[in-house]
Amino acid sequence: MSKCRVIVALTIFEAVLALWAVPLTGSAQSRFSFPERASGSSLPVKFKATRDRGLLIDVWVGASGPFVFALDTGAGISIVNRRVTSVARTSITRSRQPLVGGLTTSSISSNQETELQNISIGPRQSRLTATVRAAVVESLPSGIDGILDPLDVSPYGYSVDMPNETLQIFDGSRSRVRLSDVPKNGAVVRWIKADDSRRPFVKLGDGRTAVVDTGSGLGLAVSDGMVSGNRRAVRAVHDLGGGVVQSTRVGPTTVTIGPLELRSVPTDVVTGAPSGTPVILGRAALYPFSITFDPIARLIKIEPSNN
Repeated sequence: MSKCRVIVALTIFEAVLALWAVPLTGSAQSRFSFPERASGSSLPVKFKATRDRGLLIDVWVGASGPFVFALDTGAGISIVNRRVTSVARTSITRSRQPLVGGLTTSSISSNQETELQNISIGPRQSRLTATVRAAVVESLPSGIDGILDPLDVSPYGYSVDMPNETLQIFDGSRSRVRLSDVPKNGAVVRWIKADDSRRPFVKLGDGRTAVVDTGSGLGLAVSDGMVSGNRRAVRAVHDLGGGVVQSTRVGPTTVTIGPLELRSVPTDVVTGAPSGTPVILGRAALYPFSITFDPIARLIKIEPSNN
């Protein structure tokens, strides 16, 4: 099979990480168990929000860990470094579609994958467990052992509460997001399919689509030429392959998502990224909110967090 080079993820850990990924094919459906089966949802699990490395959460693989994973709704795939496979002694197999990516010509690649059995998300005794298939790479940014895409526990839904720094997973067949359940000062919008990935896209008020990306520390991130305004604060963004592109801060903008209006959103123009790079809504735009993703109903709810 020829190498498939499909761009499905552009995730930016502020000035640290950017990644495109190809979903693994033939992945087994995740198996998930809840500590509270009566309510159909998990107990909230704490993560740690960091400026440079994203939302960090403890993950156990069986009795091994804890490993530090970045919780990334924009990744399109879960990824682990070789330390995880070595310590947890997981088997590595060749994947049918290689992962290929990078912001520049210094691309990264992997044609290997592993199945992480009996993952515990959060405390090991939480019994918040899943089986996840992940791509294997040689290394990730310092202090990160893996990247966890919450969709890898699909068909379950999940909520990411930014201010309270909690992840909660729920059974979508028992607790469903509905278009009519619009929260005060929030919105319920359709989960748009904008590329070949499973990533959560929403339609903005100006007609563009944007990926809701907890892996990005930026606000509204766009490709060069898509935003005008006074440019300042140029900085380098490094990718996993060793390449560098420029991110330039421009004046803040107003973004609408359904009935929700976000004002004074920090806006960055990324220069040097390939064509087709999607618009990104990162943590700087989404911080005041709790965001619920329902992959069964294909809906996303954004509401102010009760912190």
